[in-house]
Amino acid sequence: MQFMNALIKSRLSKNSIYCCLVITLSFSAINAFANEDIYDPLESVNRIVYRINDVVDKATLKPIAKTYQSYTPDFLQLGVSNFFNNIRDVITLANEVFQLKPREVFNTTTRITLNTTVGFLGIFDVHTKAGGERSYEDFGQTLGWYGVPSGPYLVLPILGPSNLRDATGFIIDEVYPYALDPISHIQDNPTYYSMIAGQTIDIRSGLLEETDIRDQAFDPYAFMRDSYMQYRQHLIKDEYDELKASEITIQK
Repeated sequence: MQFMNALIKSRLSKNSIYCCLVITLSFSAINAFANEDIYDPLESVNRIVYRINDVVDKATLKPIAKTYQSYTPDFLQLGVSNFFNNIRDVITLANEVFQLKPREVFNTTTRITLNTTVGFLGIFDVHTKAGGERSYEDFGQTLGWYGVPSGPYLVLPILGPSNLRDATGFIIDEVYPYALDPISHIQDNPTYYSMIAGQTIDIRSGLLEETDIRDQAFDPYAFMRDSYMQYRQHLIKDEYDELKASEITIQK
């Protein structure tokens, strides 16, 4: 971090900073997986899906996200992110119960209650302002918590990087009728699709810098795969400090 600050103070170009960051993150990923094999038996298929996803993203989602980020006031973007994070915390709470984590259950219950009431449906993150912390859990992590292996690495159409365990967890978290995500239970179609669209734009706008860095890697596919697997490994082990130290954005 001090090295990056020195670079910025020396007024190097943005591209130079990106190059340094890509190199740093690449070596970090290499070190993290030097002694571990990433199981990617479907790499040839995954790469095709990755390229299709990338083309679709750059033609649709990325321009929309950039426009949203450029023309929407920061305070409004923050309110939207907080609102969707508050809904997402319900999934975290359910999985903390599944993982038998009483302290985390109490914290997330308090967070949801406080932000939904005093924070006006989560638009204001009162819990964090009061010194609380936000954790992140999903059913893929719950399966990992109980020792289920990740299985083969997958690139899902539109959804992006995953693995067999996390894809299974996604079905439990998001797919109606047994989904843990409150949005999945909205019966009114216009409301449901509006919520999905808003959440998608919010998430994509928060990943603009990350995908720009990925695109400058020597092999963007491998960079994304290794970074994703490292990210998920940290989440399953509740290593939030490591995620913050490596400047990896906690998934919304």
